[in-house]
Amino acid sequence: MEIALFGLFFLLMALFGTPLFIIIGAIALISFHTQDIDSSAIIIEMYRLANAPALLAIPLFTFAGYLFSESGTPKRLVNVSKALFGWMPGGLAIVALISCAIFTAFTGASGVTIIALGGLLLPSLLDENYPEKFSLGLLTASGSLGLLFPPSLPIILYALVAQISIDKLFLAGILPGTLMVVLLMAYSYFTGKRAKLPVTPFSWKNLANAVKETAWEIPLPFLIIGGIYGGFFTVTEAAAITAVYALVAEVFFYRELNLIRDVPRIMRESMLLVGGILIILGTALGLTNYLIDAEIPTHILHMMQQYVSSKIWFLVMLNLFLLVVGCMIDIFSAIIVVVPLIAPVALSFGIDPIHLGIIFLANLGIGYTTPPVGINLFIASFRFKKPIPQLYMAAIPFLIILLISLIIITYVPDLSLFLVNLYGSP
Repeated sequence: MEIALFGLFFLLMALFGTPLFIIIGAIALISFHTQDIDSSAIIIEMYRLANAPALLAIPLFTFAGYLFSESGTPKRLVNVSKALFGWMPGGLAIVALISCAIFTAFTGASGVTIIALGGLLLPSLLDENYPEKFSLGLLTASGSLGLLFPPSLPIILYALVAQISIDKLFLAGILPGTLMVVLLMAYSYFTGKRAKLPVTPFSWKNLANAVKETAWEIPLPFLIIGGIYGGFFTVTEAAAITAVYALVAEVFFYRELNLIRDVPRIMRESMLLVGGILIILGTALGLTNYLIDAEIPTHILHMMQQYVSSKIWFLVMLNLFLLVVGCMIDIFSAIIVVVPLIAPVALSFGIDPIHLGIIFLANLGIGYTTPPVGINLFIASFRFKKPIPQLYMAAIPFLIILLISLIIITYVPDLSLFLVNLYGSP
């Protein structure tokens, strides 16, 4: 009875907008107190977190992502993508998909992509006679496409929480992320071909001009990925290089950001996000300590074994659960709170920890676009000034395609593990 009352109390606190870290921290403190364990157990976890070498990658990649989002990078990405793919049927839609995927990979935030690129791409799609329903659904679903591509912030956070290799998880996300983009590209291609939408003739001159404009941004993904897997630097060092590179490029070469006026503001805004993540992470790790001591994952496993007899059905239930979680909770909070509970259970069913990470992140990304409360639907509604029910209907075809890709990712583990086995360090 007491547990039920406490659960109801904390649920009401969450519904009334109480910050998540306060709720998690309070549950952890009460839980340890009931077991006569000193509250220093939570502080110990925060100390352990602060000593994690890979932790520095989070603020550095976040700062770099904010620099790109505040500069002219979104427009340059669209221009170079259009020069490369604008000649294809549905070319502008394909441009939108690729631009959003790349931008989300660097910012790590789905909503930022919709806000930064949506206002640029939606008028262009409508001007090219793309149906409004198709255009709205495309941009809403595209916001979370890049979450599986390095150096996506959710990948780093998942690896830290699950205590697995960031390098391997970076590699594992490339093929599943590409599958999602390719399936949506195919849908856009056939939509453009069927509707006989206009295309932009390919021009080497336009491509050369677009590449010239993005001369400082194009090398960065190759520098990061090549440097990490070539053994030249670690993920943390790659994050530092990315932050310095972005700062120099946007402030001194493009001169779109002012070192005195803009950079301190961007630092402040980006670190607010990082601070929120770290506070939640610290309190959640303290709660995880209690859950492990109380053998909660073991109890969950025993319950699952009573009702689920096969790995296939466990994965079905896992996907359904994670889609609901991704629909209702932001990806950072979901990673921090849910991963410690499901990882031991998934391991008992023989699911590779790296493969589990990709399933987890793919679900949460799709959950952003899942009705009724997927956050991308609300962000798109605000950005495009359209009613939520209209966004629901627009997103459904793209959601179906993403769910098909999720089924493939879930039941074909080699898709996630192929590059890891090929290039990953033992």
